[in-house]
Amino acid sequence: MPIPDPCFTSFAQSITDYSLPKRFTFPFYYEPHPLCELAATQLQRHLETQTEWRHNFGIEQDNTPNSLEKAIGKMFGVLLVQHSSGEIGFLSAFSGKVADSNHLLHFVPPVFDMLEEDGFFKAELAEITEINATIKQQQINPLLADLTAAVKAETIASQEQLEAQRQVMIEGRKSRKEQRAEAEINAKDGSQESIDTLEQLKIQLGKESVQEKNTLRDLKIFWDERISHIQYQLEQLNTELSQLKTARKNLSNALQKKLFQQYKFLNTHGIEKDLNDIFKDTPNHIPPAGSGECAAPKLLQYAFAHGLKPLALAEFWWGVAPKSEIRQHKKFYASCQSKCQPILGHMLDGIEIDENPLLINPAEGKDIEIVYEDEFMLIINKPADFLSVPGKNIQDSVYTRIQQRYPNATGGLIVHRLDMATSGLMILGLTKKAHKRLQKQFINRTIEKRYTALIEGLLAQDEGMITLPLRGDLYDRPRQLVCFEHGKPAETTYQVIERIKDKTKVYLYPKTGRTHQLRVHCAHNLGLNMPIVGDDLYGKKADRLHLHAGYLSLTHPMTKEPMEFDIEAEF
Repeated sequence: MPIPDPCFTSFAQSITDYSLPKRFTFPFYYEPHPLCELAATQLQRHLETQTEWRHNFGIEQDNTPNSLEKAIGKMFGVLLVQHSSGEIGFLSAFSGKVADSNHLLHFVPPVFDMLEEDGFFKAELAEITEINATIKQQQINPLLADLTAAVKAETIASQEQLEAQRQVMIEGRKSRKEQRAEAEINAKDGSQESIDTLEQLKIQLGKESVQEKNTLRDLKIFWDERISHIQYQLEQLNTELSQLKTARKNLSNALQKKLFQQYKFLNTHGIEKDLNDIFKDTPNHIPPAGSGECAAPKLLQYAFAHGLKPLALAEFWWGVAPKSEIRQHKKFYASCQSKCQPILGHMLDGIEIDENPLLINPAEGKDIEIVYEDEFMLIINKPADFLSVPGKNIQDSVYTRIQQRYPNATGGLIVHRLDMATSGLMILGLTKKAHKRLQKQFINRTIEKRYTALIEGLLAQDEGMITLPLRGDLYDRPRQLVCFEHGKPAETTYQVIERIKDKTKVYLYPKTGRTHQLRVHCAHNLGLNMPIVGDDLYGKKADRLHLHAGYLSLTHPMTKEPMEFDIEAEF
């Protein structure tokens, strides 16, 4: 008999051959459970065949360039659940809105529907929008621009006139000094006439000096009054604008706080917390925009509210990737850090979940190969999945291993870093002077580096250059974004070595050293659009990341001799 729950979906095939998860998914780094993969496939089939609503995901066969420009891909999620009857099924959700709606048949509803017609959000947002419109109107008011320009022009004119009068006074003072000196010389003959002439001259020169000072004073008064009059009108407009902005800020903050109070999340203990409470102990104290709208919290909220037992979770991307992010159609992704981690931390409290793989030391049992060694420096071949420096949760790293091996080293050791997942050549300075000189070579970009990578797909071009600026994803570290507005310049040259079935082996030459530069430049659709094999952040997890720092060319920090090192990749 069908379960009367509009969001509970039964599997379309028998799942008797599948075993249930022993623990719930660790949502921030996972491989989807086979039943979640089956549920995702069933949901994807529904997305491909349903006709109840339309949304431009950018994957239609007849998409025009204009249509693709407006396309919006979305994150979808499936939650494997057990009904009180014992039946195993799944719930489906999407992040944000789809087809301009928060509510779609077969998908769990939002935790709070801010778009509800009679709700407070739309009404209060309309008030803020009205103030916004008034502010924009004020900002483009021609009078505001005219008065601002007038104050500037009048200030310049006043400064010019006042300076001209000061020059007149300087010249007048000089002339009077010369006249007085000449009259004093003439008065030395002692005649009454010359003495009287000197006295009269002094009186005349004094009057001239006073007149010049009065002229400067009158000019100052004239311009002060003139400019003050214009400034008063300008300040009136700016005060109105400032008051509008303050009103907008206060209304926005109040609406935001009120909105966050409506997003209330349960956990298995039945404890309910709103977003304000959940985020109060985070560094920023305020929930990021869009918190609570992601698929994962929506799925868990519905399960807890309807007595369904959560068993496993998986989220996948559907459609074209955003311009800045790397997202692949149908690929599974972990929950985001800044928005979802605090919420899911509360919601999963009391549920036994898989161990966090990020807390497991991947370097355990691995050794560092010393390629070159002298009293000043080392060249090592770092294994894959080995930290360059201690991490937040794991101390074991190249730095700690070398520090233990060379306890008397006076240098800072680490001259440059490789991503944990990347293998290959690293330079370490054992003395202060050698360390500083090696660092200078990196700063001046005189060190030549070459990486070997195996990428997904067959690359048509034999060589080329990628120049995509990068910045960190504030909402999902350590991911990086392509950002033409705020990103730092990043440049990579590539050269094909060989094409192997459906993969391509390439040399990568980074001119800059941005975080995840090579991984993003390979994976992003404006780069090679082919992720590196094994890239669990921007592609698909494999036995390892197939990226190796194989070649280094540098100058010895003390002897100045040229040095070259070339280690083949082991993939």
